[in-house]
Amino acid sequence: MKQSRRIDPLLHRAQESEDAAARVLAERQSVLAQHEAQLRELRRYADEYGQSQMAATSPAQLANRRAFLDRLQSAVDQQSRTVDNSRQTVEIERSRLLLASRDKQVLEQLAASYRAQERVVDERRSQRELDDLGARRARLNALAAEQADA
Repeated sequence: MKQSRRIDPLLHRAQESEDAAARVLAERQSVLAQHEAQLRELRRYADEYGQSQMAATSPAQLANRRAFLDRLQSAVDQQSRTVDNSRQTVEIERSRLLLASRDKQVLEQLAASYRAQERVVDERRSQRELDDLGARRARLNALAAEQADA
């Protein structure tokens, strides 16, 4: 079996690995986009609520408003951490995809090298066969000429 054929299953496996890494990256990017949208929405809501001029009629209402703003800010902070974690995950998956792509590329180059070597060997074999055929014909022609002279 030729070496280039032996590497085909490895190439197939590397392609599957690269495809899987690309799918995971796409999923992680989608999750990141969702988290970022949620963060933008929370920030917008917190800004709007903080800027609204609701008349507090009592200290209790003022305390409730302040507590709600604090909870909103806490939610914004938590969502910011979630977005940061999602970004880190996306970068990790991007690195995995890059590594999988490089692995596949190395195997493709190796397979191409094997195929080139096999082509050279096949071409040499074909040339040798043609040379042998030419030599046989020359000998047969020489024998036929000797027999014709005799």
